Amino acid sequence: MTKRLLLIPGVLLLLLLIAVSPAGAFRATSLDIVVQDNTDAVITFAYELSWYEHAAVFARIGDPGTELKKALESNFHTPVQVTGADGSRAQFLVKGFAAREVRNGVITLKTPALSFREAEAVLQKYWFAPFISPDFSPGVTRMVFPDSYTETFYEQDQIPRISHVLP
Repeated sequence: MTKRLLLIPGVLLLLLLIAVSPAGAFRATSLDIVVQDNTDAVITFAYELSWYEHAAVFARIGDPGTELKKALESNFHTPVQVTGADGSRAQFLVKGFAAREVRNGVITLKTPALSFREAEAVLQKYWFAPFISPDFSPGVTRMVFPDSYTETFYEQDQIPRISHVLP
C-alpha cells in the first residue's frame, strides 16, 4: 500500500511535466542515399527528437526501425532491411531502389522522386502523431551514385527523380 501511495505522486508529477512541456519537434537532420551499382540503396536517415518525443515514442515503440521499415516498404513497394536504428539515426538497405537502364553500352541509373510531404500524412496514422510536430524536410539530402557523383539538396520537402549516366 505504501509503495502504491508513493507511485501516485510520481505518476502525477510526470503527467504534469508532460502536460506543461511544449510539444517536441521531430526534425530530420540529414538523409543520405547511397545508390549501389546493383540498384540497391543504403539509406541513412538522421533525426533529432526532443526528450518529450523520446519518452512518448520509445515508451511504446521498442524498435523504431521496424516502424520506419514498414513505412519504406509501403512507399517503395520493395523489400527493406533495417541495418541499424537508435534514437537519432536509422539505416536501411532498400532492394531495387533505382532503375538501371543500359543502351548502347551506356548505363543510366534512375532514382525515384521522393516527397517528405507524404511522410507527414503517413505519420498521422500512428498513435503517437499527436505527441510530435514533425519536420520531415532534411537539412541536407545527398544522393550518391556508385561513381561518387552526388546530388545535394538543402531543406527540400521534395527530391526530384534523378537520372545519372555512369562513366
